[in-house]
Amino acid sequence: MDIKSADIKTLRETTGAGMMDCKKALQETNGDIDKAAKLLKEKGLAAVAKRADRATAEGRIFIKRDGSKLAMLELVCETDFVSKNDEFIALGEKLIDLTLEKGYTNVVQEHSDMLTLLATKVRENMSVRRLCLVDVPENAAVGTYVHSDFKTGAICIVKGSADKNVQEFANDCCLHLAAFTPSYITQKDVPQSYIDEQMEIFQKQMEQDEKMAGKPQNVKDNIIQNKLKKHLEESCFVDQTFVKDDKLTVSAKLAEVAKTVGADLAFGDIVLYVLGK
Repeated sequence: MDIKSADIKTLRETTGAGMMDCKKALQETNGDIDKAAKLLKEKGLAAVAKRADRATAEGRIFIKRDGSKLAMLELVCETDFVSKNDEFIALGEKLIDLTLEKGYTNVVQEHSDMLTLLATKVRENMSVRRLCLVDVPENAAVGTYVHSDFKTGAICIVKGSADKNVQEFANDCCLHLAAFTPSYITQKDVPQSYIDEQMEIFQKQMEQDEKMAGKPQNVKDNIIQNKLKKHLEESCFVDQTFVKDDKLTVSAKLAEVAKTVGADLAFGDIVLYVLGK
């Protein structure tokens, strides 16, 4: 049957599908726009499902605050081209707005449903990889940071004071997190399985080091323990050398700022997202 160009335009504006796809859908549904839209959606969902296993190594980190709630969300796709698309960025903003509005603490079906139209249109696999919702306590400084490439995002809350010095420290902590990407916040957060694995690695390194041959076992054990201590200090946020003061660790800098403002300070929620990691 003859399909009107006005109907194709209407269907395209409604669904975001390509012109030829709209024309074919209208032909298959005898010009019924509603049925054609449903058909395109069904075909789109099928196409999205087929693409679900394709790698999503690109994307964007979003951070937004609404009153006492703070959210961070990682939206991923297949290509850098799509991640820079205005529609993709707008979708990320809508997704994080939804997260704040509904108070979602995990990715839910409503997030996934919002992706369908754009995923169908650009023919890429995309998903909300993860998100977090943080409660901002009273009398606290809140630091947030998204790197210029939008592939790294950080949140750091310092409880006990909202003084400008504390705010500056919270902001600097976010820069630190993005620059040094610690694996853990404190050594208490490190699982024993990880420690055991590192000990095994250091032990094998010791066995392969000819200079260690013939050394007493207690000497070897001390060397391994020192290696582990250094490794954990480099891997844990509070034990790392602070990004803006190489003479102090992050925890020591926290104590220094606390003394400056005359308040008992402590870290609250600390979250780091690195795209794909």
